[in-house]
Amino acid sequence: MVADVVALEIPARAEFVALARLVVSAMAATDIQLADERIDDLKLAVSEACTNAIEAHDSVSTDERVRMRCRADERGLEVSIEDRGPGFDPAGLPDHPPVTDPDRLKFERGLGIPLIRALVDEVEITSSQGGTAVRLVMLHAADDIVD
Repeated sequence: MVADVVALEIPARAEFVALARLVVSAMAATDIQLADERIDDLKLAVSEACTNAIEAHDSVSTDERVRMRCRADERGLEVSIEDRGPGFDPAGLPDHPPVTDPDRLKFERGLGIPLIRALVDEVEITSSQGGTAVRLVMLHAADDIVD
């Protein structure tokens, strides 16, 4: 199978996150047959990553677009989101209490990256002062095949 690739640049505004999710849906519907639940998980992870990218752009007042690239191949579906924000240290994110701990309710922000990690099979975050790239992979498992 030759990989299918779609590249998209969206304005750094919340109303364009839905477009990113639509592209992921379209890519999943082409050559890769993932279970609907896994496609939904990937779309939610993409929403979180795009929202983080938009916030990063807002923090430095840039008009640059958020870049997204989707790649479908025999392994699965890979989505990369790049921003031109200030960057951050992914290892420096605070730990959150377990969901059963009442103190968890005090955390209103900072849940996006842990959620992304829980939703997809592979996550790679590369960040510097010039921006952040988030690579999400949903592997094509044998039990995902839809007839």
